[in-house]
Amino acid sequence: MRVIRHLAHLAAPLPRVVLTLGNFDGVHLGHQAIVRRAVAEARALDGQVVVLTFHPHPVAVLAPDRAPAMIQSLHDRLAHLRDLGADVTVVQRFTPRFAATEPEAFVRGFLQRHLELRHVVVGYNLNFGRNRAGTAATLRTLGARAGFAVDDVGPVTAGEVKVSSSGVRKLVAAGDVAGAAALLGRPFSLRGRVVRGEQRGRTLGFPTANLQRPAGLLLPADGVYAVRARLDGMSHDAVLNVGVRPTFGELRRTVEAFLLDFDGNLYGRWLTLDVVERLRGEQRFAGPEALRQAIVADVARARDVLRRVVRDS
Repeated sequence: MRVIRHLAHLAAPLPRVVLTLGNFDGVHLGHQAIVRRAVAEARALDGQVVVLTFHPHPVAVLAPDRAPAMIQSLHDRLAHLRDLGADVTVVQRFTPRFAATEPEAFVRGFLQRHLELRHVVVGYNLNFGRNRAGTAATLRTLGARAGFAVDDVGPVTAGEVKVSSSGVRKLVAAGDVAGAAALLGRPFSLRGRVVRGEQRGRTLGFPTANLQRPAGLLLPADGVYAVRARLDGMSHDAVLNVGVRPTFGELRRTVEAFLLDFDGNLYGRWLTLDVVERLRGEQRFAGPEALRQAIVADVARARDVLRRVVRDS
């Protein structure tokens, strides 16, 4: 997949484009349905799928105090879009000036200037342009004049729940990672580089990998989770702790995982944690030995949970 930083950097318009656009934070089941529809249209038209996504999140620019935590990093968003079949993804920098573009100017003066549009596929609740005035209906009207078709997809549901990025965030923030997985179509994941921590886990007999994660990314509610750790193409059962380690009186929130039956140096390596199930909330214990006993119980329960998931899958 080709990645382009800003459409204005293109030397010539991209030909035969089937376009979809949006934030795509989380690349959940709704986003997947949109991109797959675009891929099908592109293959039928012998065209190419172009995904236009925005960075940073528009709310982070227009109302920073209300900016949502991002479900995944830009790196992971691009990887999921690639796996869905996108040929090109444009990462468009979102600025106040860009936000002030009128919907028709956005389509005619921006999109059509750089893309030979054949077809546009969007979510049913799309809004774009100044004051979010543009909709799928706006695109249809402009497309009828310019010669490109427009499809809108959705809403997509998982069971009786409407799939949305805000829905995923609420579930993860509440610790309901199983519910979030139902909307994502895969486990909620944390990804980061392993850095040196306080090494308290090592003194308890459970050396943990501390993840360094970019600011602004979503974390599950504080507590202990059964996870699958992905490292260099291999999967390892693991236990994840998210929180401030109250037993030791610390205040800094950390993300640390103990990989079961693993012996190796993780420092400086990238680790992805697929968060499967919450085992318990964060607790303050009387001391290190009480904490150690709780971790032993957490490990045993995590093994049971992860065995059950394999059996049921």
